[in-house]
Amino acid sequence: MLKTSLGVAIALASSQLLASGFALNEQSISGMGTGFAGRSSSADDASTVFGNPAGMSRLKREQVTVGGAAIIAKTDISGPGSNLGGETDGDMVPVVGVPMGYYVKPIDDHWSVGFGVYVPFGLVTDYGSDDAARYWGKKSHVQVVTFQPTVSYAFNDKVSIGFGPTINRIEGELGSNLSSRAFGSATDGEVKIKGDDTAVGYNVGILVQATDRTRLGLTYHSMVDYKLEGKTRVSTPAIGALSGSKFDASLKIKTPESVDFSITHELDDQWTVYAGSTWTRWSRLEAITVQNDVPAPLQGSAFQTINEDQNWHDTWAHAIGASYKVNKEWTLRTGFSVDQSPTNNHDRSPRIPTGDRRIFSLGAGWSPTDDMTIDVAYSYLWEEDTKINRQPTSLQEGALKGSYQAKYENSAHGIGASLTYRF
Repeated sequence: MLKTSLGVAIALASSQLLASGFALNEQSISGMGTGFAGRSSSADDASTVFGNPAGMSRLKREQVTVGGAAIIAKTDISGPGSNLGGETDGDMVPVVGVPMGYYVKPIDDHWSVGFGVYVPFGLVTDYGSDDAARYWGKKSHVQVVTFQPTVSYAFNDKVSIGFGPTINRIEGELGSNLSSRAFGSATDGEVKIKGDDTAVGYNVGILVQATDRTRLGLTYHSMVDYKLEGKTRVSTPAIGALSGSKFDASLKIKTPESVDFSITHELDDQWTVYAGSTWTRWSRLEAITVQNDVPAPLQGSAFQTINEDQNWHDTWAHAIGASYKVNKEWTLRTGFSVDQSPTNNHDRSPRIPTGDRRIFSLGAGWSPTDDMTIDVAYSYLWEEDTKINRQPTSLQEGALKGSYQAKYENSAHGIGASLTYRF
């Protein structure tokens, strides 16, 4: 029983790392409108603090950008589901909000400083109490909030660099059911885990004005090394006096580094085109290992350290986009991007039911005065159909979790708005 609960804890921890599967790209609404195609080279507003800190050198006035996005996901689930019974009706992802805020202040012709608060990773899934997937991952609620003080330096009108340390706060609350059949009980058992940590990374970028109309941008987002400290709580009559007890748990996880390269080219005074690619080193995540502070009778046993293979692979995302300046007040945007999933068919779980995705985006910017711009954006995301086939690795796991087979058809709508004010 305890072994199963700790194994579930590993799966829960892995769900915090879904940068491609449940990535939150929405750190900029102006960038969202072009499908993030020019994320490291456009530097349209203060959100460049995230996209490319070197881009702050292009902002000649002190300014603040605040905004938010909402992600409205839909999932259709079909297939046999669990051999322990239950429904497969989808609707396990509630509406997710993604806030953001940035500030940039030019100091002189060379130096600029800035600050950003944004959410780079997040996951919310909540299967129903009768859903067939509840034994492999009933509920997941995880987010990372990043604080980034930033500085940039322009060598001249052509080349600038930027750097910002990132202070990253990760929190999660997750749970899974354990089959009532294993206990001869009328109700399921339950496993819950909570954990958090704060860790430091950094973003660094370079921006090059290659010609009068062409900019090149390159941004490196570093690996972040977390050690989550938390509690695992098991509630079931099957372990007698230990039921309802909390056990200390720790998990060491490294989120991978990524490299973003993009080009912004102004065709004329009205049309601008963008292209970009992002590489993410997800192959760092070969396995998840959790250390558990178990009761004395289990010291030195296999329950103390549990390992679960993940075997994720590196991913690429590619995007193209365009903007059209209608007049001094209005700019229209559009973009299209493709994004690989790091998961594989063998290890994919109901917590991570994601495949390769495609995203179509529209956006607009309205500047009623020289001091203010309001940006809005809409994206439609659809993924390739994915299949999950989770089989127990032991008789004990089979009794507690059963098997789970299903096909997922995932899509999502994203909407966002932001306000930029220049002082």
